Amino acid sequence: MQKAEIYAILNKFAPPEFAQDWDCSGIAVENSTEEIKKVMLALTVTDDIVNQAKANNCDMIISHHPLFFVPFAYKDINIFSAHTNLDLTEGGTTDELIKALELIKNSQNSFVRYVELAESISVEDFAKKLSEISPNLRYVNNKNVETIKKIGFCAGSGADFIETAKDDGADAFVTGDLKFHTALDSTIVLFDIGHFESEILVLKVFEKLLKNKVEIVFAKEKSPFKTFK
Repeated sequence: MQKAEIYAILNKFAPPEFAQDWDCSGIAVENSTEEIKKVMLALTVTDDIVNQAKANNCDMIISHHPLFFVPFAYKDINIFSAHTNLDLTEGGTTDELIKALELIKNSQNSFVRYVELAESISVEDFAKKLSEISPNLRYVNNKNVETIKKIGFCAGSGADFIETAKDDGADAFVTGDLKFHTALDSTIVLFDIGHFESEILVLKVFEKLLKNKVEIVFAKEKSPFKTFK
């Protein structure tokens, strides 16, 4: 498959104009190879991921997290990222998280997606549901809320949208990377499922877009955080 065709497919699904001004989505590295036979999908491009791609004879790496700085050692493999544009587009990062939980989105507001359950669920039961995809789940319930019904979601680092979710009537908010004072001050229930865990699912979207067009390899990657048991 031609490299330009891959770019066209990805950009049609997650239009570049959806990306935030500060973002570096799109082509990070482009070499002279035009025909792409094998692609590695990864959440984050690191030295290890580049080495994995080369060891697997991949012609391109497609990632969610962009490179804001490109090391010289990366310059001999094509690298393309879809970041905030993939977060905002229909069927993107947060939508894939909601889908994995077998929930149905009923509305969206920029980076925040909402699920309104048919019936209220206890905070403990919803935490159990989230723990199925995130063994490192943490949650905050400063007001000792017993049940929730409207839940906001933002995969990745979505703490900036907690007040948005609250103003939109959400009883709870699901994201990653919560900080101490943010958690301390919250008046709604917060679930921190981890940055990695909330976004890794989006690689399935890349797979669906390119399936049967190129050979696909998933990078071997995991959250840098370890849980002591």
